[in-house]
Amino acid sequence: MKAIALFSGGKDGLYAIYLAQKLGYDVIYLLVLKTTIGLSPHYENLHSLRRLANSMGKAMLTFDMSQGTEKLIENLKALSVEAIIAGDVKIEDHYRWLEGIAREAGLKLVEPLFGMDTHELAKEILKEGFEYSIIAVDKRKLPRELLGYTFRSERDLEEFLAKNPGIDPLGEYGEFHTVVTKSPLYTRSFELKPISIEEDERYYWLRFDVI
Repeated sequence: MKAIALFSGGKDGLYAIYLAQKLGYDVIYLLVLKTTIGLSPHYENLHSLRRLANSMGKAMLTFDMSQGTEKLIENLKALSVEAIIAGDVKIEDHYRWLEGIAREAGLKLVEPLFGMDTHELAKEILKEGFEYSIIAVDKRKLPRELLGYTFRSERDLEEFLAKNPGIDPLGEYGEFHTVVTKSPLYTRSFELKPISIEEDERYYWLRFDVI
């Protein structure tokens, strides 16, 4: 079954793609959404996302949500796909929003991570060979010094959680955002190269390259 997957370069979405492909879905498109609800640190680094998509051998599409949900549905209908894949874990409102979009577009919604325990899932992602770095932190909850912090092992995860109690292990509630630098989906590993630290109303975030 051919599919399109939501893509930000972050760990949840990429791991959802990884699991979906194991289930037999053929992910031929990656879709990056430009949100209308504040700034997206991922979208601000599109050039790096393209490099990651190329390493996966997949076409990357973008869509600006200011065009509206109906236009998004129209675009999805125009593609030769049968399913849409996403990496939601706990945020039910977003899951329901995508469920409605999939229904209107005549697609199957595939959410392999939904409902999983975030601590166990974080450990599983690392055990499967993923490595990821923090590219944005909610400045009300985490210090800017954590920008660039890299999770390479369960030890990195546990040290992070010990020093930052009360933070979800996946940053599921927006505490932090990541980019995956190593993955079984890539043809090679990458390193995060920070360019500058930026700030908006909610986040400290990086402009970066992946090299």
